[in-house]
Amino acid sequence: MNYKLFLAAACALTVASCSKQNTSAEASAAEPQNEAVCSANQRIVEEGGTGPYKAVMLEEPTLQAHTVFRPQDMSKFGAENPLPVLVWGNGACTNSPWEHYKFLNEIASHGFVVVATGFMPRNDEPYRGEMSTTEQQIESIDWAVAMNADDKSDYYQKLDLDNIAAAGMSCGGLQTLFNCADPRLKTIMICNSGLFINPAGAIPGMPMPEKSKLDEIHTPVIYILGGSEDIAYENGMDDFHRIKHVPAFAANYPVGHGGTYSQAHGGEFSVVATAWLQWQLKGDQEAAKMFQGENCGVAQREKWTAEKNDLIDKE
Repeated sequence: MNYKLFLAAACALTVASCSKQNTSAEASAAEPQNEAVCSANQRIVEEGGTGPYKAVMLEEPTLQAHTVFRPQDMSKFGAENPLPVLVWGNGACTNSPWEHYKFLNEIASHGFVVVATGFMPRNDEPYRGEMSTTEQQIESIDWAVAMNADDKSDYYQKLDLDNIAAAGMSCGGLQTLFNCADPRLKTIMICNSGLFINPAGAIPGMPMPEKSKLDEIHTPVIYILGGSEDIAYENGMDDFHRIKHVPAFAANYPVGHGGTYSQAHGGEFSVVATAWLQWQLKGDQEAAKMFQGENCGVAQREKWTAEKNDLIDKE
């Protein structure tokens, strides 16, 4: 796998333009949802997403070098309807979710708080600062725990800390696998990634666990890959075929390593990822049909192929 080529091929994405100024994330929820609202630390992307809870992308002053995606109207959530949490690591070890913000915003619009590693995208240029670290995912989880307990926080008693997922793309998937043993995780999602069969393809700074790291996975896991043209395909499928002790699912969509993250609302990858999170973190049995059964929903979607181990249907 030559991740150096992937780094060199980063493409520019279009970030929603901002037409109104507002300095309060809560105030932005009152703005018309078809307008992009921004300030120094927040933005509405793609009209807030297609889910039932229109989302906002923002930086929180209590969590440096991270970007949060969450429903605009937090008043709809509380002890009886808490928000599961997804922590995300970016491709190419980038310290900004500039390539994945549409995908992550779409997930948040379905009733999740997403905490992504790195600085919020502010324009259509690739982020070229320092690399991200594996520790930033753990910082994201620690922050969610602290905010849920802080009665001055917008998130006070509104987060479902029993349902936390970690996920990431490419290098971010390796970061997720590095952190897979964290007991607070309920599931992990590995996108366009997998532990190296041949470490020679790595770039400096990437986490490089050995394949034995897979034994530390204690949750259901899904691999979402870009088909045989994905430079992570062989590594990811090798991981998948080694995992026998927890439920494991592999979904492939033939778009290569870049996935569909930059497409409107995250494209097909967001459909499968959101369904997995709805099932694993919310117990949604309709979403479970995407992954369970002889002719599961993923396999019925155009161009997708699916494999699973025997434990998926026993969930």
